Amino acid sequence: MQSDSLVIIPTYNEIENVEAIIQAVFELKKAFHVLIVDDNSPDGTAQKVTSLQEKFPQQLHLEVRKEKSGLGTAYIHGFKWALKHHYEYIFEMDADFSHNPRDLIRIYNACVSENASVAIGSRYVNGVNVVNWPLRRILLSYGASVYVKIITGMKVHDPTAGFMCYKREVIETINLDAIKFIGYAFQIEMKFKAHLHKFKIIEVPIIFKDRELGKSKMSGKIINEAVFGVLSLKWNSLFRKTV
Repeated sequence: MQSDSLVIIPTYNEIENVEAIIQAVFELKKAFHVLIVDDNSPDGTAQKVTSLQEKFPQQLHLEVRKEKSGLGTAYIHGFKWALKHHYEYIFEMDADFSHNPRDLIRIYNACVSENASVAIGSRYVNGVNVVNWPLRRILLSYGASVYVKIITGMKVHDPTAGFMCYKREVIETINLDAIKFIGYAFQIEMKFKAHLHKFKIIEVPIIFKDRELGKSKMSGKIINEAVFGVLSLKWNSLFRKTV
């Protein structure tokens, strides 16, 4: 089954979610292909995906990396794979159902019908749409979004969002080898680079639901990278012409 769209899903110890998330994507009315980028999960995530490839030989793809190397490098690995295999619309999505697979079609339509080069599944474009998060985490995330908007000048309400679509031309234009950050700051950096290149960015309202199975990968180190990384991104953009 042919598709112009690839959904990249990074995984590490997602054995409880990976089969269900793959099935949910393939049940959609639009055809999407899926690329799992697994960081050699010890729980057998990659082996489960391999077994599912027998059922979905044309739609489901797997890249296994040697070790856990960060969200950003997983997506960059996936982006390069997507370019090599000629996909036009390249999506990011979590494995844990915090992103509703049914919203993939709405995000896709923002690129196709509204001519967005970047379409973001946004938690904050219409108020705060987050379910099952403690108040402290909501305030931290929303506050970080306001902070990023002020520092970077981007008119993006959810700059740390990880549910989105890039048109191929965006990924081709951004120098992926120059991307610095590997945690949540990676999401900000990619959007900021697209913003500097003046690509059209649209936010699509979604409801974000915290994972029910498995463990969160959030850490203090990741948060620090995002806070201080934004300052360096803005500073470097003022003095460097290459993005």
